[in-house]
Amino acid sequence: MRRSISPVANHRIWAPWRLDYVKDASKDREEECIFCAKPAADDDEASLIVHRGERCFVILNKFPYTNGHLMVAPFEHIARLPELDAATSAEMMALVQRGMTALEQTYSPHGYNVGVNQGRVAGAGVEHHIHMHLVPRWGGDTNFMPVLADTRVMPQTIEQSYEALRGRF
Repeated sequence: MRRSISPVANHRIWAPWRLDYVKDASKDREEECIFCAKPAADDDEASLIVHRGERCFVILNKFPYTNGHLMVAPFEHIARLPELDAATSAEMMALVQRGMTALEQTYSPHGYNVGVNQGRVAGAGVEHHIHMHLVPRWGGDTNFMPVLADTRVMPQTIEQSYEALRGRF
């Protein structure tokens, strides 16, 4: 008996432009922490911050996998999930939930990838400041362009995504 697999289950987000990052993942970097610098800049539009909570904020990913790719981070510079206090953890998850609602109202995605990359070897681009990714997904949201041309096809600019999402929280 053969199992039937949904075509949507076979979709992948191909991101070959991240290969250079992966190859370089073991090297230490001394870059400014974007999750500290962006809120401190006090220019939410330029920083792509769509919402500020009491302990955490929501920011658009400047290098998104899909339109509406959000990140939720605490204001406090904390590296590891177990180091968060209960109130900050609760607010992070509440903002992920609110982010899903905002994305549903704005883009009507078919699903989501939600996750934390803790540590450079796990894929964290900013490894010393914990943050959660919220990536909206649609059936057929990948195509040949990233694989063959190292090009992402984004139907909306990051500025348009900001305008669409900033008032949804």
